[in-house]
Amino acid sequence: VQLVESGGGSVQAGGSLRLSCATSGFPIRGNCLGWFRQAPGKEREGVAAIDSDGSTSYADSVKGRFTISQDNAKDILYLQMDSLKPEDTAMYYCAATYNYFPSLRPDDYNYWGQGTQVTVS
Repeated sequence: VQLVESGGGSVQAGGSLRLSCATSGFPIRGNCLGWFRQAPGKEREGVAAIDSDGSTSYADSVKGRFTISQDNAKDILYLQMDSLKPEDTAMYYCAATYNYFPSLRPDDYNYWGQGTQVTVS
């Protein structure tokens, strides 16, 4: 299984970024994918997750600003991030789990990407 994130960068507060995660070797059907983030000195936290039918979960801190989606044909996961705030600054990770529920708990996930840095100033 390989998960490769891209799309991170530096942006001013109020701006937008779109993260992508290319997956390979993982059967999306019946399973879930998620986005997590970790800021320096803080624990990794769940941002958003999605199951293969399109049901989603979001952290309260990003509801209304971030949107998770997936292209099942291309095996790509996305995270559209709008109205970014400095507190969104973190390393963002894509993850995959064999669970059927779009959990936001890092411990529920089996596979992880290397991460992509998002910096909001």
